[in-house]
Amino acid sequence: MNDANDAQNLVRDIDNFFTQPNLLRNIVILAIAVTVAYLLSKYLARIVIRLAQTVSRHSDSETNEEKHIRLRQIETYLSIAAAAIRATVVIIVGYITWWIITGGKFATSGGLATIGASAFFIVFAGQSLGLIIRDVTAGSIMIAEQWFNIGDHVKIEPFMDAKGVVERFTLRSIKLRSLNGEILWVHNQYIQGVHVTPKGIRTIIVDVFVNDMERGKSTLQQIIDAVPAGKTLLTKPLKIISTEKWNNGLWRISVIGYTAPGREWLIENFFVNAIKDVDKDKNSKDERVFVYEPIARFADPVADKKFLRAVRSPKSNK
Repeated sequence: MNDANDAQNLVRDIDNFFTQPNLLRNIVILAIAVTVAYLLSKYLARIVIRLAQTVSRHSDSETNEEKHIRLRQIETYLSIAAAAIRATVVIIVGYITWWIITGGKFATSGGLATIGASAFFIVFAGQSLGLIIRDVTAGSIMIAEQWFNIGDHVKIEPFMDAKGVVERFTLRSIKLRSLNGEILWVHNQYIQGVHVTPKGIRTIIVDVFVNDMERGKSTLQQIIDAVPAGKTLLTKPLKIISTEKWNNGLWRISVIGYTAPGREWLIENFFVNAIKDVDKDKNSKDERVFVYEPIARFADPVADKKFLRAVRSPKSNK
């Protein structure tokens, strides 16, 4: 009988503890709410992140350019969704916690407490909340206008060294990873402009001029074989793409190369200087393999088409 009474008293005490307002009860409820919000947002976001990783793997292996861009966009939206889920869970758990603690009613007593709470809210809204709203506004505009996607290589204005591959993009910030492995976080409100590298590569063509085409091609191939290739260097080995015969027995040989952004020096400096060194001790053009200095130029096919529309040759005045 005593055991039954003790059990009833324990249940009644627990019920009174959680139903009657008191400081310890509120602390316990807040601690539970924080734990639930953290765990729930963590695991729900993890599900979305795993889905984004799956999309990322399909995107990296996709050969169709349109499908590749579409998958990159989906990956970007999933990254934003993960952050939105965290915020939504915190808001819902926060509301439920407030409702449990207050019973769904605002306190009508305690003028000083009300004034203090109002002052705190004004300061918070003017400082922290204002920063968040500006970040979200800027992020929403960039997403709506599709400035870039996760996986793109970008350079952010007005910062000189803010460039790299987009690893994460949310309504509040962007996460970049540079070629040297550094991670950079930038709040969206500070982004004034973005340079996006198409397909994450730079296309460069080097033109050389020779009298003996076979000798020139053979010498070029030896230099090409010495240039290191890799995903963060030359994304593809250098390749001779064309030979064209000019007047007076002169030949033009064109070599194309694709580099990661920031690695253009492999072609513009290393490769070009290697070509120059072949004839550095020869003064006579007849002795040289390469008659003139090589010409290095960017050769993005889309840019060529766009500039073809913009540039018009002047009409003859005849």
